[in-house]
Amino acid sequence: MGCAEIISLPEVRARKQSDALRQQLHARFDQWLDGLEEQFQEPEPTLAAVTEIVWTLRQALTGGLTETMVTHAYRGEHTRKQVNCAQCDRLLPARGPVRRTVETMVGPVELERPYFSCTGCRWGVYPLDDALGLAAGRNQLDVPQAAAKLVIAVPYEEAQTVFRDLTGVGLGSERMHTLTNHMAEGLTVLDGAPSRDEIERRIAAVAAGRHRRPVLVLGMDGAYVPTRPDSARGRRPGQGRQRAKRARWHGQWRDAKGVRFSLMDGDRIVHLLSWHQGQNEEQRGEALQQVKKAGVIPEDQVRLCVVADGAPWRWKHVKALVPQARHVLDDYHCADSIHKVAKAQYGHSLHALEWAEATMTRLYLGKMGAVLGGLGRMQAQSAEAAKAIANCQDSLDDHRQRLDYRKLRRGGYPLGSGGMESANKFICHVRLKRSGAWWYEVNSNQMLALRCAKYNGTFDQVFVRHQQRQRSA
Repeated sequence: MGCAEIISLPEVRARKQSDALRQQLHARFDQWLDGLEEQFQEPEPTLAAVTEIVWTLRQALTGGLTETMVTHAYRGEHTRKQVNCAQCDRLLPARGPVRRTVETMVGPVELERPYFSCTGCRWGVYPLDDALGLAAGRNQLDVPQAAAKLVIAVPYEEAQTVFRDLTGVGLGSERMHTLTNHMAEGLTVLDGAPSRDEIERRIAAVAAGRHRRPVLVLGMDGAYVPTRPDSARGRRPGQGRQRAKRARWHGQWRDAKGVRFSLMDGDRIVHLLSWHQGQNEEQRGEALQQVKKAGVIPEDQVRLCVVADGAPWRWKHVKALVPQARHVLDDYHCADSIHKVAKAQYGHSLHALEWAEATMTRLYLGKMGAVLGGLGRMQAQSAEAAKAIANCQDSLDDHRQRLDYRKLRRGGYPLGSGGMESANKFICHVRLKRSGAWWYEVNSNQMLALRCAKYNGTFDQVFVRHQQRQRSA
């Protein structure tokens, strides 16, 4: 005789529960098929007609399947008879079941669960809601997560239409605005920064097969954002049913200061970390200090390089935070100073262009002394030319150690701030600089924080933070 197979009691129960769930799911699917058949009136519908009907009814199926699985998994919560009060530990009996419909990305889900309340402590609870981690309100957390990914790319009105067409979930533009701002509230540079392990992984990918450490570039620059004053909030003065033809506030362009850490991989830029905010220089210095203290950037694994224009306060932060880094004065700003001299001295002539190109060539060849000597011997043709020559001399002399372009190029360091200008464009300009767009400063900062998280690859990390805050509240 063969050996009998031994089946444990827990295995039998698990198999029965699995079979029961499958039967319930099949019943739900059959119910959906009945509704699908009613929609087909034509005997031979086109593919477009079939896909339109299935697309219209898809959430009835996915939402119904989700509801069935939740009911099966938490059947004990549906039949719970009592619970202890969290305040006084008193045993509370179950009250009549209360129905609730929540909106998810897979469709509406209907829940029926008991309610427990303590009249003495004025404490009430739905255990099933806590077990499922439901958010307050109808829309659950997966809805604002998907909506935020869309609104950080396109305007709110357009996002509302696209979101409804693609998901079937109706979410107003004002609601999207509120949800997005709540998600970005209080974000700091470290909240949106990749982990050190992730940055080390990207560095290792660039460094593979090379005998020198890769160059890590810290770029610093600002981008102007169209802002409106806080006084523009609220109802406009005047008649209640008439809208003013022209706003009574005046917009202002404010500087959103940004920093970007990126790797040089030949002609390719590998993005690591960006942070853009409408803030002053002290606040930007604090953001850089947070990154430094947190040890997010493994400075021992890279050759750090800082590229910026000639503003003294930027180099002040650089000297304090990364004194060992290689400093580079952006060649665009250097060339701009030289071309100003050429224009003031020689006007709009071929000689002006030739002189400017020859001077830049000397700088690229490392002949700083020849350039400064030439400027010193130049006979100014006007007061404007004398001022331009003096300014250029002072600038080149102050940044003498940051202008060794020949040596920098041989070392693989960048000479320009194109990477930083690119970050200003795809993080700030693309979303915030739109026709007719004027932002409250707090809203623009929140939008910039989320866009930085998107390009840093940490958007889901930011959403987890928001989810934890929602549940704790």
